[in-house]
Amino acid sequence: MIAIGGVVSGVLANLVSNLASDLLSELAASVLGPTSIALAAGGIVGFVVYEVRRRRADREVDPEPTDVLTAPATGAPTLPYTAEFTGREDHVEAVLGLLASEHAVAVLGRRAVGTSACAVQAANLCREDFPDGQYYLDLRRRGRAHSARQVLTALARILGTAPPVSGRPDALAAAADALRGQLDGRRILLVLDNVDRPDQVWPLLPPTARTCRLLLAGGPALVGLKGVVAHWIAEPGTSEAVELFATAGGAAPAARVRRADPRTDPEVREIVDLCGRQPRTVRALGYRTAQHGWRHSDVLDALRRAVQTPPHQRLTVSPAARLITERDTAYRALTRGARRLYRVMSLIPAPVDRPTIAALAGRHPERVTALLDQLAAAAFVVGAPGDRYEIRPLLAASARLHLRDADPARARVAAQARLTRHLARRAERHAANLAVLGTPPDREWSLPLDDDPYGWFDLHQELLLAVVRVPAGAAETLPRRVRRWWFRLAVALCGWLAYAERLDEWEQVCRTVLATPTADDRPEIAGWAHNELGVLRRRRHDPHGAAAALTLAVNERGRRGTAQARMNLGLALFDLGQLDDAVEHLEMSRRHRSGADRAGHALTDLGLGAAQLARGELDIAHHHLVRAANAFRSVGDARGYAAALTNLVLVHAALGEHLDAAQAWRAALREYESVNDPTSRATALLNAGATLLSSTPGQAHTAYEMLAESRRLREEARPTAGLARTLLYLGDAAAALGDQADARRHWADAAAVAEEVADDQGLAAADARLEADATDRVT
Repeated sequence: MIAIGGVVSGVLANLVSNLASDLLSELAASVLGPTSIALAAGGIVGFVVYEVRRRRADREVDPEPTDVLTAPATGAPTLPYTAEFTGREDHVEAVLGLLASEHAVAVLGRRAVGTSACAVQAANLCREDFPDGQYYLDLRRRGRAHSARQVLTALARILGTAPPVSGRPDALAAAADALRGQLDGRRILLVLDNVDRPDQVWPLLPPTARTCRLLLAGGPALVGLKGVVAHWIAEPGTSEAVELFATAGGAAPAARVRRADPRTDPEVREIVDLCGRQPRTVRALGYRTAQHGWRHSDVLDALRRAVQTPPHQRLTVSPAARLITERDTAYRALTRGARRLYRVMSLIPAPVDRPTIAALAGRHPERVTALLDQLAAAAFVVGAPGDRYEIRPLLAASARLHLRDADPARARVAAQARLTRHLARRAERHAANLAVLGTPPDREWSLPLDDDPYGWFDLHQELLLAVVRVPAGAAETLPRRVRRWWFRLAVALCGWLAYAERLDEWEQVCRTVLATPTADDRPEIAGWAHNELGVLRRRRHDPHGAAAALTLAVNERGRRGTAQARMNLGLALFDLGQLDDAVEHLEMSRRHRSGADRAGHALTDLGLGAAQLARGELDIAHHHLVRAANAFRSVGDARGYAAALTNLVLVHAALGEHLDAAQAWRAALREYESVNDPTSRATALLNAGATLLSSTPGQAHTAYEMLAESRRLREEARPTAGLARTLLYLGDAAAALGDQADARRHWADAAAVAEEVADDQGLAAADARLEADATDRVT
């Protein structure tokens, strides 16, 4: 057929020139006859056949050196030689040591990692130890794995024994016994290469020949074979991979463009790492780079762009990137479903659990479990704590190249949307449970992971942060299918970060949202981010920065979404001492809130009560604080209920209702026993101690203990005005107990802290007490 094709193509090619003049005349008349059309089509077919044969001949003359074995010229099953074997000296020495003492040795590793080359190189170095023969058998010839019967038949043909009469276990065992009898007492080395499954060689195990040696080369499926000592090899190191790259390039025809020595070029080290340091791929890329005179910087830039460009953006795959995917034989040995799962998992930047992988792939969890087992057995993915999986870090770039090459942009966007939607829904559910549980991170109880919101966030924090940070600084908006779910994920994640007091990461997520063009297009998103930043700055005791950010939030969100932002702005103004403006914003927040938002109304009443208390309007403050306490208790918010009671202590004390004040602080402290909130508990202890000093001087010792505990809780954080007031009242308690030296020490500490945090009122009160004490000592 090839000869006939060559003749036909030659004849048709000669007709092309004659057709040109005929076609011109025909076209001039605007009419093509049937004969002309047929001849034109034949000429095109002939040219295509000629071009295909020419390119095939070029490849046969100058092939890429990707084969690691060189077969003997005779075609006999004798031991071949390795082609340009580089590195792996330590592994070869280890295999030689095992062959000296063990009857069966297996060189194991993931496919295409170099097990065959390592095993054959070791076998060649010990040829003299086996004078009766060294035989090599490839169990994956022409891409098909041999069965146990085919393996025994080939060995029987080599050694002159009877082949198995069938594939039944008894027939295979009889043929294997005949082989052992033939090998007994002879120094023969059998090398079985590309062993994919244990059943291909199990009739030969365990080998009983005293002097014969069996050397296997295969994948992870052979781990645990009875009677076989395994030696595992991984991908070559970076230096060895660079040497493979350089050696393959040295075998290529010299290019006209001068290039740097790969062994000394740092860019080549990154290139081989992006290839996953897979020997076949590295050799092919090194050869092609030298053949075409590609600059290493250009190759590296092309690979980086293919790996780092966001999945939703279109990008033409470069020849270097396509070469890597074409030469990845381990990837192509996977089933179609496993290859697809491996590709889409490259969208996940951190370990992830099975339900999330199933959502990403759009497959049933049971099917995903089977595919994950296949990928894990082939060493494409590894496990992580919490029943999670991730692509091996070394193969992450290669997986992204496969995704870019095999999946169109719409498929990548669809997978990204499924992942973001799944994470957003789970994060929202767990974030809602945080407020219900009301227990901080250092809780002493534990729940199943799917019911423990803090545990779920803590386990998946790396993944969630990576997904939310992806679009930061992007030149274009997120895909429409991803945008809404991405923002909902950011909102839920900020809820957990605020709950866990992870302020730096909380701020980073908010700034990421502000940096996206989506925030410019939708004011409500920018308003949410400014509101979060305002709350964050207030928590960091920066009321001026909080007021500025919250003012932006109020201006951008519009009336409909300003209830929460106005409440936070009112609290920030309250911190600044601007009581009238604070009350105004808090009242507007209460008017804008929905009647169904009971928790929001409770928070607003709490803020109004504190502001009215600071203004001296005790009856109005009492009204708001009682409403807040009742609302918090009805919704089951123990922390808010305790905060309302803490403020009621001061109201009752100022009204002279000392019994009610005592009941309020005792109830607040009981609530704080179940709510681990050190700052709020310190405030409750401060109010209780100050109330006891003013109402019941005889309990100064109890007040001193409460104030000392409040100081201990506050000293664990940064200095605040609350610490200054605690030290001030602690000095008063010491003075009531008659220890003036201790009192002066506490007042001096209060003055120092108040000066540090710019608390003018606290500083004036501490200085007044110190001056009075100095006057008393003089008189």
